[in-house]
Amino acid sequence: MRQPSVIARRVAAASVSLVLAAGAAACGPEDNDAKGAGGDSTPHKGGTLTVLNANPQQDFDPARLYTSGGGNVPSLVFRTLTTRNREDGAAGTKVVPDLATDTGRPDKDATVWTYTLKKGLKYEDGTPITSADIKYGIERSFAPELSGGAPYLRDWLAGAADYQGPYKDDKGLDAIETPDERTIVFHLNKPEGEFPYLATQTQFTPVPKARDTGTKYEEHPVSSGPYKVVRNENDGERLILERNPHWSAATDAERKAYPDKVDVRSGLDSSVINQRLSASQGADAAAVTTDTNLGPAELAKVSGDRDLASRVGTGHFGYTNYIAFNPRIKPFDDVKVRQAISYAIDRSSVVNAAGGSALAEPATTFLPNQKSFGYTPYDHFPAGEAGDPAKAKELLKEAGHPDGLTVTLTHSNARDFETSPEIATAVQDALKKAGITVKLQGLEENDYSDKIHDVKSEPGFFLAHWGADWPSGGPFLAPIFDGRQIVEDGANFNTGLLNDKSVNTEIDAINKLTDLDQAAKRWGALDRRIGEKALTVPLFHPVYKRLYGKDVKNIVISDWTGVLDVSQVAVK
Repeated sequence: MRQPSVIARRVAAASVSLVLAAGAAACGPEDNDAKGAGGDSTPHKGGTLTVLNANPQQDFDPARLYTSGGGNVPSLVFRTLTTRNREDGAAGTKVVPDLATDTGRPDKDATVWTYTLKKGLKYEDGTPITSADIKYGIERSFAPELSGGAPYLRDWLAGAADYQGPYKDDKGLDAIETPDERTIVFHLNKPEGEFPYLATQTQFTPVPKARDTGTKYEEHPVSSGPYKVVRNENDGERLILERNPHWSAATDAERKAYPDKVDVRSGLDSSVINQRLSASQGADAAAVTTDTNLGPAELAKVSGDRDLASRVGTGHFGYTNYIAFNPRIKPFDDVKVRQAISYAIDRSSVVNAAGGSALAEPATTFLPNQKSFGYTPYDHFPAGEAGDPAKAKELLKEAGHPDGLTVTLTHSNARDFETSPEIATAVQDALKKAGITVKLQGLEENDYSDKIHDVKSEPGFFLAHWGADWPSGGPFLAPIFDGRQIVEDGANFNTGLLNDKSVNTEIDAINKLTDLDQAAKRWGALDRRIGEKALTVPLFHPVYKRLYGKDVKNIVISDWTGVLDVSQVAVK
């Protein structure tokens, strides 16, 4: 997934880019244990949920969205074959059925996946949802004019690499078969044990061919979820959702669909969003945000107010901020230099620069510290919280630099507390103690992104970050360390330009596993092995702190997204 500086919608969850029923008779249950503010904490049906966001929900078309687990607001309208489990914490990292009866049935090689749709599925107009609609929804995501979604299908589906979508080639994809109205079969060109995770992406949303309006479909996509779009202003700046009368809770165990209406208002300054949520006046009392965190100064203020502190949702998303090396550029071609920098880093100062321990956790592993990723603790270059400049100087001397080094660190000027000047300065100060003089090269966000993701211009030493398309080691390690994913002419994410046959082979072996727990253990072991190469210096994993209105109830924050799940909240 998700490197927000490159594709803001990735993730759909991180800078997170990074989600309610039928009529009165078919709504979510009312006997949940509620978590949230308000005198009566029991969630009830009714009311309007307001969403206050900085970034508009652009390209509200399932083909064009790049989401994790189906997204947040998109998941209210678009159902997919599978989805994320809507539970707190680690339980929320599981993939579960959505439109399908199960998470998929693989053949022995995990190259063929079969799904059966539930009975009674309907669109907002009452017409039935069929397997052919899911096939068509996927095919239209290949159309160049509807680009933007996750790229996996083009890579994974057999014979799909050059397909241009149904507007240019109405023959469709042979890799997807629909033998009957409830069965859909996918043929892959290689084993993919994590296909159930991919099937949570919005590209697996059913789209009725007769209702497809091409690039205008985003204005009124046909709902398969508990809400339908009744207004879309200025390309997602204002979205108004109302109940889909033909959605049935009997077919949807995940979405609660408590509010009658969801009003999404975007284009707001982040400070304004937090001020409005803090005050909780009028409609803002029943408001949340899906993209705006509390900053360090705001968090300090909130922490001193008992009422506000009780309305802060805390979450962890699979995301790592790190230093990247380009070993094609001297002196970073010498592993001892990379190791020296690894020892010299003062993670306590980096964490402080990122907003403090409430907003960042120190990292010594590339994989996030969550079980679903296969997290395996290691620290190949142990230097404590404050770094070990003496060990760093020793390694520099062995590398032929007894008098130290002068290097340039490239970073973004965006004030994101991730790859920004604050973090760069903390690195600069730490390395100075080890005899390494760091010159800072700050670039505007677009220039920074272009520079670090082009093999021809990639610097030798820069700040970077990566987030997961789903909670597994696969989409975390493969894009960064699989040598076959190095892109010489285009957007490249393998920052260390690693092309190790044994690493590539192990990635293929893990991808064959359909036992995701066993796969996780293998991803963790691979992370540990790659870490010995010192191609990155993990710095910290972010912690998300977000305010919600005083009348918002039933707060669910999973480790899949790290943020409040709007499909679960109630406002009455």
